[in-house]
Amino acid sequence: MLGDSEMMEADERTDLTDGINLSPLPPAEPESRIIYLNQTQATKFCNNEVNTGKYSVVTFLPKFLFEQFRRYANVFFLFIALLQQIPGVSPNGTLTTVIPLLFILTVAGVKETAEDLKRHRADDEVNRRKVLVLRYGVWMRVRWVEVAVGDIVKVSREEFFPADLVLLASSAPQAMCYIETAQLDGETNLKIRQGVPQTAHLVSDQELMQINGRIECDVPNRHLYDFTGNIRVKQDQSLSVPIGPEQVLLRGAVLKNTQWIHGIAIYTGHESKLLMNSKAAPLKRSTVDRTTNSQILFLFVILLVLSLVSSIAAEVWNRRHLASDWYIGFQDALANPDAKDFSPNSFFYNFLTFIILYNNLIPISLPVTLELVKFGQAWFISADIDMYHEGTNTAANARTSNLNDELGQVKYIFSDKTGTLTENIMVFKRCTVAGIVYGTNGDDANVFSQAKLLENLQNKHPTASHIRMFLTMMAVCHTVIPEKEQDSDKITYQASSPDEGALIDAAHALGFVFNVRTPDYVEINVMGKQERYDILNVLDFTSVRKRMSVIVRTSNGTILLLCKGADSVIYERLGDNQEHRDETLLHLGEFASEGLRTLCFAFREIPKQEYEDWSATYYKASTALQNREAKLEEAAELIEMNFNLIGASAIEDKLQDGVPETIDMLMKADIKLWVLTGDKQETAINVGYSCKLLTQNMPLVVINESSHDDTRETLRRHTATFGEDLGKQNDVGLIIDGKTLNFALEFDMRKDFLDLAVSCKAVVCCRVTPRQKAELVELVKQNVKVVTLAIGDGANDVGMIQAADVGIGISGREGLQAANCSDYSIAQFRFLHKLMLVHGVWSYNRLSKVILYSFYKNICLYIMEFWFAIVNGWSGQILFNQWCIGIYNLAFTALPPFAIGLFDRNIRVESMQRFPQLYKPSQNSEYFNSKVFWMWTMNAVYHSLLIFWFVVGALYQDVAFSDGQLGGHLFMGNMAYTYVLIVVTLKAGLTMDAWSWPVHFSMWFSIIAWFIFIGIYSALFPAIKMAADMTGQARMVFSSGIFWMLLFLIPVVALWRDVAWKAFKRTLFKSLAEEVQEAEVKLIDPTAIIQRSVKKSLRAISAKTSYGLHAIGGKAAQGFNETSRLLNKLFKRTPSSSRRVTEQYDLSQHGYAFSQEEHGAIAQAEVIRVFDTTKRPEGAIVIPENR
Repeated sequence: MLGDSEMMEADERTDLTDGINLSPLPPAEPESRIIYLNQTQATKFCNNEVNTGKYSVVTFLPKFLFEQFRRYANVFFLFIALLQQIPGVSPNGTLTTVIPLLFILTVAGVKETAEDLKRHRADDEVNRRKVLVLRYGVWMRVRWVEVAVGDIVKVSREEFFPADLVLLASSAPQAMCYIETAQLDGETNLKIRQGVPQTAHLVSDQELMQINGRIECDVPNRHLYDFTGNIRVKQDQSLSVPIGPEQVLLRGAVLKNTQWIHGIAIYTGHESKLLMNSKAAPLKRSTVDRTTNSQILFLFVILLVLSLVSSIAAEVWNRRHLASDWYIGFQDALANPDAKDFSPNSFFYNFLTFIILYNNLIPISLPVTLELVKFGQAWFISADIDMYHEGTNTAANARTSNLNDELGQVKYIFSDKTGTLTENIMVFKRCTVAGIVYGTNGDDANVFSQAKLLENLQNKHPTASHIRMFLTMMAVCHTVIPEKEQDSDKITYQASSPDEGALIDAAHALGFVFNVRTPDYVEINVMGKQERYDILNVLDFTSVRKRMSVIVRTSNGTILLLCKGADSVIYERLGDNQEHRDETLLHLGEFASEGLRTLCFAFREIPKQEYEDWSATYYKASTALQNREAKLEEAAELIEMNFNLIGASAIEDKLQDGVPETIDMLMKADIKLWVLTGDKQETAINVGYSCKLLTQNMPLVVINESSHDDTRETLRRHTATFGEDLGKQNDVGLIIDGKTLNFALEFDMRKDFLDLAVSCKAVVCCRVTPRQKAELVELVKQNVKVVTLAIGDGANDVGMIQAADVGIGISGREGLQAANCSDYSIAQFRFLHKLMLVHGVWSYNRLSKVILYSFYKNICLYIMEFWFAIVNGWSGQILFNQWCIGIYNLAFTALPPFAIGLFDRNIRVESMQRFPQLYKPSQNSEYFNSKVFWMWTMNAVYHSLLIFWFVVGALYQDVAFSDGQLGGHLFMGNMAYTYVLIVVTLKAGLTMDAWSWPVHFSMWFSIIAWFIFIGIYSALFPAIKMAADMTGQARMVFSSGIFWMLLFLIPVVALWRDVAWKAFKRTLFKSLAEEVQEAEVKLIDPTAIIQRSVKKSLRAISAKTSYGLHAIGGKAAQGFNETSRLLNKLFKRTPSSSRRVTEQYDLSQHGYAFSQEEHGAIAQAEVIRVFDTTKRPEGAIVIPENR
């Protein structure tokens, strides 16, 4: 038995825990991942399959139905279809809405399936790539999708990593390898990764099979540059070795300059860091779709009002005639309450009846018409031979058709740089040595013209010694590794910097061949003679130093410091009385005006004693425990001084063909371009100049801040500087880096940053992450309320491509990740020109007309049911045969919308491409908006009124035939139906600008088809038990003289106002597009028309500005225009970090050609010390592959 105290404690515990769930808690998410090496994994991990499609077999139906019923039209017709199933409510049967709705959903489903299959096929291309995996002691080539966590993978040079890997060993010394991460961060410079020493020896399959330890690391996350883990190679070893980002090879990166690597898969598929930074494919809708949705909502309200009015009118009419009009049968209902067939319907039943009667005011065929038209437009885009790139055998691909019209309404473009604007190829174009310029001079020359330089070198020109030193520096001052092929003397240069690669290739072509690197010296072959230079020190490049130096000892014992870097830092360190200082600076400006990346070359001879003293200082700095980096920079400053200027190089960061011209055209179309890149600031600015986004006379607002408060102060100061011009476009460029952007995108600064950014003509964001790219797109899209377009080629661009209203993927050198996640894919940036300015404008104009015409033709016919209700006692009787109502949209008026949507065009392709001003009407939604929609709606009501009351008036005496017979309500309905069909078909012809053969066929077929149909349909009964009410109708209609008289009279009366309005407008108030169209018809060059329009716009802006200046007190009287005053404000303020950078940059108006990884796994100075090209690389053994 329990004691009293124990019982009391038990009672207390019961009281304390009363009402608390004491069941075991669910297991917490693991804080780390454990991966066993060469063993079965204890946990089932995500597979390596990539799926960027919108649908799967399981999710297709719910997602598809959700997407379809986001459209109010489909929701409305579903509602009508359900109402029609109520007995005694529907006046036109139970299936007249269900069948068309099912047909529409089926067509839409087929289209969505076809488009999503394209995405899945593109995913399959990636999933089916092959890679070597060590299984069962042999190397097996398996598909990427079969790679699993824990697999040991071998990746060869130029191959993508199939998953996130931990580097074990490589063909290079000390398990080093080079990778290119352009897909991840946009940088073209190579990065170094290095395996830990405990795994560096694992180069053979026997050694790899013997490891049996484990890796413990972070759970999958989206942080690209963060990784923490430990590796234990042998299970019986007690110590684990730490691993970090320096040992991780991320999916999406490419192996460069290394024969092969071995790695262990740690994150696969959608758990890889690359894909965790991507979002699921969004369901995008166009502006036209959203506008149509809102108009349908208004029409639905009008329909409800009409139904309510009709129900009230029916109630009033029934009460007035209940007792007086015996022939209706209401009196029988009064005498016998059980005779429900004769009693009038209740108010609620009448209301439902009229909703069904008027439901066709909203065209049920519109969704399927739009789907098919958009599908056809997408096919035209994909089949456009002008957007086919022969070099890569790549055509344009419309991966979705729902956004064709959005291409014609874009206001902001967000573009990646690397691989989108540029080709990732550096070309040595020009140089200046001792004040003389050498090389190419023209856009067509893609190779360095060396004849003049070699002639001066070999003929002992007065500058020959300068040329020799310049070429020697190009061949020696670098961190490149030469790699000789075993069976030939061909040398392949492995450069971590693409700029250094271009320089060393140029030196090789000029006869200064770099061919040997060892830990202690390099050798170059100069015109057949081998020269050796001992490497004493390498002073690495950093973005702060903006230069790199090599201290060498020549064969005669002379110590030289060879330095290359930005002109701003080299010129500060030149000695006195430099002979060619001014000429070189002039040439640098010339190179910069061509958009070339420049480097200055300078050297100095160092006395032996000075070098020894400095070497001791440098050694102390390199071994310092605190502030080592700062002390190394201070030591470098001591020796990098009193330079002798030799010359400068000019490298082209080769743009894709047509990029400057395309950007110029887009900006003329009033489209703003923002370049968002992960690359360095100087590189991005260089490209900005070369692609003409930035101009030499454009002031730059450069913002590089390191704190929240500094960023806020700088943004507020600059927004205040713009004053009244804030929010307007100014000829100013904004440059901002990713660190500052982190602060600028915070809630309290977003508005200031956005106000500043939209006030600038060009914006360049550098060092931005994939997530920042997406945030910038969302910021503009949500706050500026404009159509945005994002274009990129790498996996780091997927976020912004999906965030933008329209996403364009470049099928480029960086793989297909961006193209697979995009709405449209093209091979080159220049194809954006035609995609937007031609296909985008055409699609918008055509779809606008299709939507307006579809509502017009439906309202014109079905509003007659309301007019008919006025004369039939609001009984709910239909005027037309129920199946004639159903097939009006599906047959007789189906072809004109397709002719408009696929074949209509007002201006030739050549003019649309030449004159970007023609893009503005579609960009400003001039062809489809609420005003235009309701003008078309009122026109439809007007035509309907004329047709119906003309017919009623003609048959007013109830005598339609010479023998005095009556026609009946269906006779009148068939007459009105015929006139409506002719009027709306001719109206389609008036709407179209190009009368091609598909247009003629669609119009005349629609009319002829109706006459054939009524003849056959009215003769079916009694042979076929259907359409009994239509028996003999064709004979009656066609034998009536009134019918033929009205057949010619009504279309003329109905359409004369439309013709007169069109003639009046095109005579006195022509649009720019109409003027160009008329010029083309007359075979006149439209250039003068466009120039006149541009001048007119400029005068209007000038007048508005002048008025504004006068209104604020005549500030223009100071003699400065708005731009001058803005520049004065920008460059005459209290110094700040952003202003200092701006002023520094404006001194030279160009950047420097150098891009190299900083603070990597191994410093470049250490990397070159471990290579010895005179020996066979250790570990470079051939591994058998089981294919």
